[in-house]
This record gives sequence, C-alpha cells and structure tokens, in this order.
Amino acid sequence: MIISHDLGTTGNKATLVSNDARLIAAVSVNYGADFGPGGRAQQNPHDWWNAMTEANRTLLEKGGITSADVDAISFSGQMMGVVPMDAAGDVVRPAIIWADTRSGTQCDTLIERIGMERAYAITGHRLNPTYSLSKVMWLRDTEPEAFARIDTVMQAKDYLAYRLTGVRVTDPSDASSTNAYDQAASAWSTELIEAAELDPSLFPEIVESTTVIGTVTADAARQTGLAAGTPVVIGGGDGPMAALGAGIIDASSGAYAYLGSSSWVSISADAPLHDPLMRSMTFNHVIPGRFVPTATMQAGGASLSWVTSLLAPGQNDRYKELLGAAASAAASEDGLFFLPHLLGERSPYWNPAARAAFVGLLMHHGRGNMTRAVLEGVAFNLHTGLRAFVENGTSIPSIDAIGGAANSGLLLDIFADVWGVPVSARDLVDEANAIGAAVVAGVGVGIFEGFDTASKFSNRAERRVPDPARHARYGSEYSTFLDAYRRLEPWFDELAR
Repeated sequence: MIISHDLGTTGNKATLVSNDARLIAAVSVNYGADFGPGGRAQQNPHDWWNAMTEANRTLLEKGGITSADVDAISFSGQMMGVVPMDAAGDVVRPAIIWADTRSGTQCDTLIERIGMERAYAITGHRLNPTYSLSKVMWLRDTEPEAFARIDTVMQAKDYLAYRLTGVRVTDPSDASSTNAYDQAASAWSTELIEAAELDPSLFPEIVESTTVIGTVTADAARQTGLAAGTPVVIGGGDGPMAALGAGIIDASSGAYAYLGSSSWVSISADAPLHDPLMRSMTFNHVIPGRFVPTATMQAGGASLSWVTSLLAPGQNDRYKELLGAAASAAASEDGLFFLPHLLGERSPYWNPAARAAFVGLLMHHGRGNMTRAVLEGVAFNLHTGLRAFVENGTSIPSIDAIGGAANSGLLLDIFADVWGVPVSARDLVDEANAIGAAVVAGVGVGIFEGFDTASKFSNRAERRVPDPARHARYGSEYSTFLDAYRRLEPWFDELAR
C-alpha cells in the first residue's frame, strides 16, 4: 500500500493506493491561511503537519490496514513558497506561500541586475514576486532577526518529508518553481543566487522526485501512526504532479486544465517552452528529463469560491444554486465581464498589482449574471495561456480538466465554447495530485514499473464539445475582455504606488 499527500492551499488531500493501482480510500483535512494587506499570504507549517498526521490515521482506519501494510509515503505540494528553518529544524516564522506578493522591491532589484529575458532563459520563468527567491530577499531585508536564524529554505512538501525523516532535500519540479534554478544545468543557478546576494547553502540538495530520501523515524512514527522504517519518497510540486495524475506523461498526452485555488493549463514536453512574449513558464516534470510548460493564474477556483461566499453566504448547496442561476444568465454576451485577479496575476500579465473587477455592471444584472461573468473570466484568462502554447507550435486537439471545479458541467461547457476544443472531466478530479504522488512513490520503491501506471486510476467521465456559434461569439468577447485589462492596468499600477 502507498499513502500520498497533496498539500494544497486550503487543505491536505490524502490517498491510500493499492499495489495493483487501485484507489482504496481518500480523505481531506482542511487548514487555514493568513491573507492580509500588502500581498501577505502565509500559513503555519505545523498546521500542515497536523493535517498530515490526522489524514494518515484516518486512511489506515478507512482502508482497514495497519501501519505495517504501508510500503511507501510520498508528497505533492504547493509550490513557490518559503519555509524558513533553523539549524535545529524548527520553523523560524510562518511559511510564505505562493500567493504572497510582498517582495516586489526585491524582484525589481533582480530584474535590474539580471534582466527579465536572461532570467527567463535560465529558469523558464519570469522574475516575479510570487517566486521563492525574491521572498527570501524580502525576509532578509524586512525581518533581519528572523533571517539571521535561517539555515535552510524549504518548499511545503519538503518540510513534511523532513519531519518524517530528518533529511533536507527538494526535487527538480519544486526547485524549478523558485526563480533560482538553472534548467539547462539541472542545478541551482549561481548567477541568480549571487544577484540576490544570498548564500547558496540556504538552498537544499536537489534529488529526483522518485528518490527514497530516508525512512520514517521513531518519533515521527509515534506522531503519524506510520511504522518506523517506512520508505519516504520526496515527490514533487503540485503542478507537475497534477500533470502526472491527469495522465500527461509525454508530448503525445495532450493538455490539461487544473481548477484548484490557483488554476492553470499545461502540457508535457521534452524541452522547456520559451514563449517570446513570456506568457507561460516551464517547470521540470516529476518524470526525469521531461518538462511541464504551464500558464498559471493566481485565482481560478479561488474566484469561484469568493463569488460563492459573497453572493450566497451561509446557504446550503450555495455553489450549485449559483451555478444554476448562471446557466440561464448572460454575462459577456450582455456586456458584463469579470477580471479574475483577486490575488494579483501571473499568466499572462505577471502583474502583482493587478486587481479583480466587474466591468459593465448594470441595474438588471443579478447573482446569476455575476457568477457567469466569473466563470467566463476564468475561462478567458486561461485561454491566453492556451494560445501561447498553440502559437509556439503545440497542437491541442482536446483538454482534460481536473481539480474540484471540474465537477461543474456548466464550467466545462464554458471552457469548451471559449477554447474551441472538447473538454473532458476525469473521474478522479479531486485526487489527481495525490494519485500522481502515489505513482511517483510506487516507481521510487519499485512497486510500479513506470509512470504510465497513472492512466489506470481515472477515465474521462464527461466530455463537452464546443458549440461553433458560441465559440465565434466568445472570440469577440474575449477581445473585449483583454481590452478591459489593458485599459485598467495603468490604474492598477497607480493604486499599487
């Protein structure tokens, strides 16, 4: 048996998987986040640990097994963060997570010293405050006492692996999400770390995602319910891990859309995809030697959660009720648009000052119109990422959707009509990341022969085909959506100043 954990923004989704590639049990344990003014986004790593220990014990009980039956444990985790640890292994301060944008000044310094084009060529990513490197600089500049105690900066899943084993490492997929990794050299970038004026020793050793980094210690066994000596496989970042869980293994696998708090569209490739307009970024895959070109927006599923809590607070089945209203309402067709930049924006604008906005509201617009505008805004924003792939030579005949929001037939319809290709939900939409981590663990300890085992866990459950007339209409409305951002961007930047 394999236990895998997907350490997300809102909680830990954990799975128990059999050695013949069957999902036995799944459990979610939620925790909070601290979002505040100035772009603050933090979490307590101890909450992640407590969620993992609870999930482990629940999985053992639900699966009717003992700790001795667990052959390996592995992780998928939120990326681009900073977990600052001292030499003793204690957390120095709350973890700075992917959504935090406070390091704008430090990022500007990196851009001045390296140049955006040079950094993109090295890392496959723009320099941006959402990445780890400028966040470490921000800690140095704004919290010098805390920074002086830091021995290692880790990613979220690496922290849990450390708590189990006492070993401090990361993998290429998470390393490639830091703005400090040289993809061509497959190593930390001396050029970028020197430009940041940081000590390279802050960054942990990089090992392949399938590496057994150690075993569960006796102390960790007492806390987690696992057996001491259980192999721990390091795993990878949630974006590349979601690709594996969705069956995106090589260039022939097609594209997928992930609909979690942040949302993205992605493909698998044999080399980094460098878009001349830098609309997309490229992560290392959890599969050695492969890459995951991606276009990520900050608040995809988060926009849906936000509008639900705003328009239907405290209602049972409020999400379904709003979707029902949105199904028969007009939004962009009636001149109403939503710019879904609640947490600033990565792809395609890379502007932490970007803000969300309803544009075109009229007196007759109600909850259904506003909800539909949010759905369409997410679809329009992700469409720009897909266009970047196509314009750089990638054929996208269809798209698989995973993540919690992929359960919405209306959203799949809107995606298909906006993007102009069939969109299918996979029948394990919520567990794709954790399934990917289970496959990586299985390959790492020799239970599974290869990464294509991922295809055994899910099927295409629902397929939506674009309506040609609606796709043509959405093409015009997409142009209006882009124009709304262009006109408002100077105002966003002024507000930030």
